[in-house]
Amino acid sequence: MSAVFELLKTDSVTAARRGRLRTRHGVVETPIFMPVGTQGTVKSVTPVQLREIGAQIILGNTYHLNLRPGSELVRELGGLHRFMGWDGPILTDSGGFQVFSLAKLRDIRSDGIAFSSHLDGAKLFLGPKEVMAIQANLGSDIAMVIDECPPWPCTREECRAAVDRSYRWAGQCKQIAVDNGFLAAGHLVFAIAQGSTFDDLRREAAESLAALDFPGYAVGGVSVGEPEPEMLKQVGATTPFMPAHKPRYTMGLGTPPQLLKMIALGVDMFDCVLPSRVARNGLVFTPDGPMNLRNERYRTDPKPIVEGLANYTANFSRAYLRHLTLAGEILGCTLLTLHNLHFYLDLMAQARAHLEAGDYGSWHRACVERYEAGAAARLAG
Repeated sequence: MSAVFELLKTDSVTAARRGRLRTRHGVVETPIFMPVGTQGTVKSVTPVQLREIGAQIILGNTYHLNLRPGSELVRELGGLHRFMGWDGPILTDSGGFQVFSLAKLRDIRSDGIAFSSHLDGAKLFLGPKEVMAIQANLGSDIAMVIDECPPWPCTREECRAAVDRSYRWAGQCKQIAVDNGFLAAGHLVFAIAQGSTFDDLRREAAESLAALDFPGYAVGGVSVGEPEPEMLKQVGATTPFMPAHKPRYTMGLGTPPQLLKMIALGVDMFDCVLPSRVARNGLVFTPDGPMNLRNERYRTDPKPIVEGLANYTANFSRAYLRHLTLAGEILGCTLLTLHNLHFYLDLMAQARAHLEAGDYGSWHRACVERYEAGAAARLAG
């Protein structure tokens, strides 16, 4: 079995790749950033606005959508695409990250994960059978297997158990997707390689999952508290052992420079709540690092956030956007989220263009240097 993924070009200096992934709801050009719509919405923005800033694919979350409104209701109302009014591809996380983020509310068993709902304490069990049924109800274009995301730091024994359990569950998820026709109907299933900070376990996880021939693969268990150099090391220890002809996805991160560095390590797909989450607090991204619009220096600033980044937010001054943020106006959340998501999506479009031009290596290094220098200067000043 192979996904409809076409590797169009590889960089001659780095491991960066230019690709194209075909799904039931459209083509995804990679490298790509995927806005996060955990509960069936990318917070404060509409599907039309997402399309206008170049979003190709968005995320939903199995754990959260099954709690409310319930995957069966979503199925009865036509699936997640119709339910939320988004006609493009949707990837749904399986809930494995909640093993980490809701550690106090779950119990890991050999057959899956028992949760107490963070909403009302109700009991919820997610195993291979359950997560595949939920994602089938949602109509996911890309369904993620259930896995165990170990914390950082963790012992080798704890990581070993998580890798073994995740491998077993992945195989069960794929078999369910074969048996119920999910794969045959054109849906895709991605496996997730764990391994924490243990390079040999990372390689083992990637190679063993590759042998199961999934349509795509993800690097899991990163950005869970470890320093950035360690995070990048983990990604670099995993991607070389993933199939070159399949899409590679790093889950749940990161900053603009981190995305560019991971593209150089051979990653094709990313998601992160960061651009939308920090927008709600007045933080916006620029080529010269993040900008906190709450600062007094922007009170009378007539310029847009970034000159030349054409989106609806560019119609408004930094001064006005600062005012909305300080006043707690909902419009501020919308405008700043639009800007931040567009900044990420535009960065990916630039990465694709430079991969096609053959100069990704030098371009991405210059971008990272400019961003980090600007961030340091703003912090100092």
